[in-house]
Amino acid sequence: MLLVLLAVRLSEPINATLILPFVYQMVADFNVAKSPKDIAFYASLLFASFSICQTLTVMYWARLSDRIGRRPVLMVGLVGYLVSFLLFGVARSFTWALVARCINGLLAGNVAVIKSVMAEIADDTNRPRMMALIPLMWNVGSVAGAAVGGIFADPVHQYPNLFGNSQIFRTFPYLLPCLIGCSVTVFGLVMAIFKLKETLVKEPALIRPVSSSATRQSSSPSPSPLATETTHLIQDDTHPPVELKQPQQRTVRELLTPTVIRTMSTNAVMSLGIAMSEQAYPIFAASDPVDGGLGFASRGVGFSLAIAGVAVLYLQLVTYPRLEHKYGALSCYRTGQKFLIPAYLAMPFLSLLAAGANKAIVGQANEMEILHWTPLSLQECALWLLLVLVMLLRTTGTVLAFTSVNLLTANLAPTRAELGFMNGLQQVALCSTRVVGPIVAGATFSWSIKHSLPYPFNSHLVWVLCAVLTAVSLQMSFKIPESVNTFLAGQNNRNAGNEDEA
Repeated sequence: MLLVLLAVRLSEPINATLILPFVYQMVADFNVAKSPKDIAFYASLLFASFSICQTLTVMYWARLSDRIGRRPVLMVGLVGYLVSFLLFGVARSFTWALVARCINGLLAGNVAVIKSVMAEIADDTNRPRMMALIPLMWNVGSVAGAAVGGIFADPVHQYPNLFGNSQIFRTFPYLLPCLIGCSVTVFGLVMAIFKLKETLVKEPALIRPVSSSATRQSSSPSPSPLATETTHLIQDDTHPPVELKQPQQRTVRELLTPTVIRTMSTNAVMSLGIAMSEQAYPIFAASDPVDGGLGFASRGVGFSLAIAGVAVLYLQLVTYPRLEHKYGALSCYRTGQKFLIPAYLAMPFLSLLAAGANKAIVGQANEMEILHWTPLSLQECALWLLLVLVMLLRTTGTVLAFTSVNLLTANLAPTRAELGFMNGLQQVALCSTRVVGPIVAGATFSWSIKHSLPYPFNSHLVWVLCAVLTAVSLQMSFKIPESVNTFLAGQNNRNAGNEDEA
């Protein structure tokens, strides 16, 4: 069952990140931008459309799964991924691609449902480890998606010996990576059809105590085991009826304590900076070095993203658990942001090396093939070495900050009954930043390269904004008390259990 959920979860990050290496070139091929400097804005809009639509519908799918079950909603989501990405792969215009991305986002409610299923099949001994697999699968899918998008985009020109005579890939140069992404979705769909079981259990209606004669005259021909057991307890003279109290639900105002507001606020500000950087990097990497970019082709963009993604696996599985156990989630959260700030500020300076390595092809950035099987120049080696170091610094900061804030969010819940509210609040904030971040990043990068302004208003501007947002979030985090390192829901539930036993 767990493997099925992980296979289903893998579909979304692959489909979400697969377009990153080639979205810049794809928008350029659509000829929708009036000038090359406007491409970044349209690429950001295309990328952000998924999150915009997902924000509008994620709560609907989550609530629908509470009514009709988890399994059918997950099936709809997988079919939506499949159809929308096939449409995206054969897009011949910006409008077509935008509609396909919107369809993908509108049907992308699986992450909220998967969290519900995970909570339902887990117990107190394995729930933390199982819930940690959700962000881990996002990281695995992000690595795979970026690699597939970079390696298999435009195969006719990247691999002329294999695909040079393929008319379909010449007509649809970005169909092949989309087909590979769809194959992962098909695998998850097949696994779900045959192996995924429904985990939603309908709550039985409250049975009021009745007289023994009335009970014997019940017209139900085959009472449920629960009803039979309840009737037996009611009829038993040695066990007098007791009044069952439903746990009192806290209001939203009661839940939005100062600590909750501070934690969610710093999370939102930090997430906005990360969302902007995630959108800015592929545009920055594909842009001409004259415009402050790296001049990478699709393969170079995908390869650089894959390097960072591989590091995530080790950091998530090995490094973070040890650090969190020793220092606590709040300290790790602050440390992660301290790593992000220098990584953001250093990133745009790499363009200076890229410009030197591409003197012969300035103005033809997309023809720079970093991954040729030919020896790299000393300057290109230096560029890649420094890029890997900066990417590792940024990746380490992202893992520490994001993983920590997930734990802090769970720790904010007074009882398990409020875990859903806290996680939902965080998800809304995260989706909102994924809407705003790409648009702001693309518009900022386009504006900055259009105007010949000094630092920090040149091509560095978007990275400086990411660093400023992270610094603000870091400062806000010092208003959060150390008590958030404690999982209150577990303690309160144990205390309640002890009171009942007493």
